[in-house]
Amino acid sequence: MVDDNNAKPAGPAPQRARHLAIAELVIKHGSVSMEDIVKHTGVSAMTAYRDVRALEEAGLLQRHRGQVSAAAGGLQEASASFRIEQEPESKEAMARAVAEFIPSGSSVVLDDSTSGIYVVRELAKSAPITVITNSLLVAREAAQTQDLHLFLTGGSYEGWADAVLGPTAISTLTSLDIDFCVLSASGISDGRCFHPYEAVVAVKQAMLRSARTKMLLLDHTK
Repeated sequence: MVDDNNAKPAGPAPQRARHLAIAELVIKHGSVSMEDIVKHTGVSAMTAYRDVRALEEAGLLQRHRGQVSAAAGGLQEASASFRIEQEPESKEAMARAVAEFIPSGSSVVLDDSTSGIYVVRELAKSAPITVITNSLLVAREAAQTQDLHLFLTGGSYEGWADAVLGPTAISTLTSLDIDFCVLSASGISDGRCFHPYEAVVAVKQAMLRSARTKMLLLDHTK
């Protein structure tokens, strides 16, 4: 069979795109066979095994007796650098919609959702704006724009989210009076938002309490 690793289609790197497709397939179904992965991606069995091995090494998936299952509760709980490439078109569209409501001179608190990176890129067009966040991913993005004033909450660093959590972050947020809160969640059902980690929920709740206007970023995958 032909190995497609040398293919060079436009857009994201083919290997990275396959990794996203495989991880989302496994997480959606809970457990799939290697044969399912080969059919889903259209690559050779050898390439599929290499892809799954790479995702195992990244701590996202695990393989046992020919079945592949998720090592994390969902891509939202997986590596932040991996999550940032999920649904980029949706995130860009949401960010543009949100930015229209946020005037220059506002203060905005953003959570550790990777959607926040796209929001920062749009807010840069309306600078000066103060960006408050517990996310190092968001902070690094905001730091690239001179007219965005960056304020970090502080707290205990969690590598999987590339963000800070805990009492310090909550205490800082409680002391602030912010114009807008823009955050996301792992899922929504019957009008209620859900996230599997209590520490993350506590920070999101503190962000909501600190802001006058709240905006929720959720695409169709949630």
